[in-house]
Amino acid sequence: MLRLTPILLAILYGILAWHFSAWRLKKELDQKSTELADPRLEGLTRRMADALDLPRIRVHVYEVAPVNGMAVPDGRIFLTRGFLNKYNAGEVTAEELASVIAHELGHVALNHTRRRLIDFSGQNALRSALGMVLSRILPGIGGWIAGLLTSLLAARLSRSDEYEADAYAAALLTKAGIGTAPQIALFEKLAALTQSNRGAAPAWLLSHPKPEERIAAIRRLTDGWTSA
Repeated sequence: MLRLTPILLAILYGILAWHFSAWRLKKELDQKSTELADPRLEGLTRRMADALDLPRIRVHVYEVAPVNGMAVPDGRIFLTRGFLNKYNAGEVTAEELASVIAHELGHVALNHTRRRLIDFSGQNALRSALGMVLSRILPGIGGWIAGLLTSLLAARLSRSDEYEADAYAAALLTKAGIGTAPQIALFEKLAALTQSNRGAAPAWLLSHPKPEERIAAIRRLTDGWTSA
């Protein structure tokens, strides 16, 4: 039993960290967000809501500068103020932002958001338990190796989720009559923005697939639909 104590403590730590992370995220989003009010975007979300047989799709603006979209376990969809600024400056179209909303809806519909919180607790527990074991075998570097192995696992799971959410978004955008062209166009812009950093980290360490790989996957989907 004593041998299992470090592992049980690591699992308990992971569970507590999960609950604290969820509470902190919800509190910050409640304090720093408002509901999106833009006629053009509301028209596009209405078309997607009709395609899903929903009364409406609510989108919130998260008042932070980075360009991003996100979905949280309670089902809310967020666009950052940084993304809205790009839209208002004409660098991103309404249809391209709609593709981000569709992607985040995919995360919600496919239960990725809740699973990620569970994964987060599991990853913390695994990192702690593995670190304790490896540190005894390889003093000084055991904890680093444990962190690397856990990060590799988390990145692989996250990339799989992104591909699934992309596919969901492609189907929804097609059904709503918006099409996948804006989705592809946005990824092409992201590819250009990140081109200077392409060699910064190997693809298998990144939590998101490369934009060009996501574009190719979407095109394969649409080609399959048109040839069917």
